[in-house]
Amino acid sequence: MRIAIDAMGGDDAPEQIVAGALESVEFLNEGDELILVGPEEAVVAHLPALKLRKGVISVVHAPDVIGMDAVPIESLRKKPRSSIAVLAKLGKTGQADAVISAGNTGACVAAFQMRMRNLPGVVRPGIAVVLPTPEGPVTICDVGANIACKPIHLYQYGAMASVYSKNLLGIEKPRVGLMSIGSEDAKGNEVVKKALELMKSDSDMNLVGNVEGRDIFSGACEVVVTEGFVGNVIIKLAESLVDGLFKAIKYELMEEKLRLAMKFKPVMKRIYTKYDYSEYGGALLLGINGTSIICHGSSQSKMIKNAILASRRFYTEKINDKIVEYLSGTCVRTTDE
Repeated sequence: MRIAIDAMGGDDAPEQIVAGALESVEFLNEGDELILVGPEEAVVAHLPALKLRKGVISVVHAPDVIGMDAVPIESLRKKPRSSIAVLAKLGKTGQADAVISAGNTGACVAAFQMRMRNLPGVVRPGIAVVLPTPEGPVTICDVGANIACKPIHLYQYGAMASVYSKNLLGIEKPRVGLMSIGSEDAKGNEVVKKALELMKSDSDMNLVGNVEGRDIFSGACEVVVTEGFVGNVIIKLAESLVDGLFKAIKYELMEEKLRLAMKFKPVMKRIYTKYDYSEYGGALLLGINGTSIICHGSSQSKMIKNAILASRRFYTEKINDKIVEYLSGTCVRTTDE
């Protein structure tokens, strides 16, 4: 399998991106290849063992970089040789079986959609993130690809995330909840209300109805559907809340007694590992005709390594084929209305 990684994507690129690629090498199968995309000189500078990795890691030159604060479409037009644009081209032409970037999310979504196109039947792609909770993993879609959703988009996010949850997380019949401001069917704006009706019309979807923010951690469902603006706020709030809670607990333990803090250190480490979102290796862009993963802008080597491993699972499990099969078997119209 050939996996292309945007070496210049993220706050700590290319150091952490290249480091993550190197860390993943020992977990690859024979014949697997990693393709680092970016300015060749800058990338090679962080590959001291490049000659030893010949046949495993290669570099594709892309001289330009799209900044995290750049306007997506405009930047892609002005920088056709940027690492994100070249990455998408590798995915389109089949030179890469999977593409990974921690760069500008909007530019990634636009480039992958324009180059690799959508899966048959998919109206708009959505970013799916797995959020660890005390009741098990919850898949949230969308978390940033589409902030102007239509009912059909939300319905398809529920369908695609259900396929993902079943086949990659092992949840046989994932329960789907539609994010709203109340559990009653009458709650929410018109888009949410119409999306709920579309979901109800799909007898294969294990719909629980509307859910609220607090339901994410209560075990009410395994799939949460929302539009990109709200979804992005949810995951970033959750990430900061976990970090904040651990800092608060650590502070209180230290205030109580140093010996007590040291005694609890292994327990805290186990809990933190369990709720570390980087363990899931970034977010899949569901609905794209290819395997594409978008990572957090602050990604360190661990998340990049896990993203590489996650892309292999997504690819080998043929999730895209299963999404197409699911959508082709429903009676829900796929018109963008």
